[in-house]
Amino acid sequence: MPLRLDAGAPGFAAEFRALVAARRESEADVTADVAAIVADVRARGDAALGELTARFDRVDLAATGIEIDRAAVRAARAQVATGVLAALELAAERIKMFHVEQCPTGHDATDAAGVRTGWRWSPVDAAGIYVPGGRAAYPSSVLMNAIPAKVAGVGRVAMVTPTPGNEINPLVLAAADLAGVDAVYRVGGAQAIAALAYGTATIAAVDVIAGPGNAWVAEAKRQVFGVVGIDMVAGPSEVVVVSDAASDPAWVAADLLAQAEHDPAAQSILITDDAAFAAAVERAVAVQLPELATETAARASWDRYGTIIVVPDLAAAVPLIDALAPEHLQLMVDDPDVIFRQVRHAGSVFLGRHTPEAVGDYVAGPNHVLPTGRRARFSSGLGVTDFMKRTTFLAAPPAGLTAIGPAAVTLAMAEGLPAHANSVRLRLRS
Repeated sequence: MPLRLDAGAPGFAAEFRALVAARRESEADVTADVAAIVADVRARGDAALGELTARFDRVDLAATGIEIDRAAVRAARAQVATGVLAALELAAERIKMFHVEQCPTGHDATDAAGVRTGWRWSPVDAAGIYVPGGRAAYPSSVLMNAIPAKVAGVGRVAMVTPTPGNEINPLVLAAADLAGVDAVYRVGGAQAIAALAYGTATIAAVDVIAGPGNAWVAEAKRQVFGVVGIDMVAGPSEVVVVSDAASDPAWVAADLLAQAEHDPAAQSILITDDAAFAAAVERAVAVQLPELATETAARASWDRYGTIIVVPDLAAAVPLIDALAPEHLQLMVDDPDVIFRQVRHAGSVFLGRHTPEAVGDYVAGPNHVLPTGRRARFSSGLGVTDFMKRTTFLAAPPAGLTAIGPAAVTLAMAEGLPAHANSVRLRLRS
C-alpha cells in the first residue's frame, strides 16, 4: 500500500523529511567490477569487447561484426508498421523543432573601457549515445538523445546498444536512421561506455556520452567522466502529481501508474487538498493495476514507494515540490501557472489536466532525459547545450589595457604573482 501523509498531522515534518531523504538507487556496489571492465577495454579494445559481449549478451562479434551495417539500419524502417513509423516520424519532427529553438547565441561587444569581450558556442566533435537493448527497447530514447546532438551540429553521433541473443528491435534502428545517427554498434554495458570514452580499433572515441542504462552503465559513465563529458547519472524515474478534486481520479491514477510501470524502484507521488479525492485515486489505482501487462513492476513500485500527501490547500504544495525536486511534475488544476510560477525545482513540468507526462515521453518535443533523485535542484534535462561548449574571448587594445591594466597589476602583486603583474606592466609602459 502507498504511504499516506497528512500535512496537518503531528509528525508530518519528520515523515516528509524521511520521504525526501530516502534513496531508491540500487544498493549493489558495482564500482570495482565496472573499473575492471573499463580498464580491460582501455587496454585490449575490440578483443575485450568481443569477450565481454559473448559473456553477457551471447553474441559472437567475430561473426556478426561490432558495427551494424548501415544498409541494415536504413532497411529497418521497412520492418516497422506504417502507423508506428508515422508516429516515430512525428516525434522526431517535434523533438527537432523544440531543440532548434534551444540553440544558444554568442555575444561580442566592446565595453566603455574599449575592451572587447564575448563568447561563442561550438559543438563537440563526436557524441556517443547509449540505448538499452533487446526486444524491450525504447526508440524514443534514441530520438531524445541523438536529435539534440545533431541539432547542436555534432559531426559524428555513434550509438551503442546491446543485442542479447543477437536480437535488436527494428524500431531502435529506424529511430537511429530518423535521428541521423552515423554509426550503430552492437555492444552494451560498461564495456560500451569504456569503448566510447577511450576508443578501440573499431569504435572511435567521443567527447560526450549520453543515454540511460542500468547500474553498470551509470557507474561506467561516472568513472569515465573527465575523460569525456556525460549527460547525467540518472536514477529511477519519478513523478509528482498535484491535483484538486476537479480532476478525474482515473486520469490521475493512470498518470501515477505510468511512472510506476517503469521500474519497481520508480516513485509516484500525489499531492492533493482533498482527502476524499485521494481515496478515490487510490481506488482507481487498485482497479487499473490488474489490467496492466506491467502489473508486477507497477504494483511493486506503488506498494513500496507510492505516496499520497494531503495538504490544507494547494499553495502548501509548493515547498513540498521544491524539497522533492521531482523529475516530472504534473499540475492538474484549472490555472496551473499559479503554482508553476512559484516552483523552483523540477525537471519538467506538465501544465493542466489534459497534459499527461506520458505525452512528453514521446511526441511533445521537450526532452524526456531528466534529472532524478532531487538532482533537479542543480541540474537540467538533456538539451542542445549538453553537446556544445562555450568559449569566451577578450581583446584589449592599448587604450583598453590602459584603463583596466593597473588594477590587474595591483591584484597580481597582492596575490604574490609578480610575473603576472609584469606581463601587464610591460605593455602599459610601451
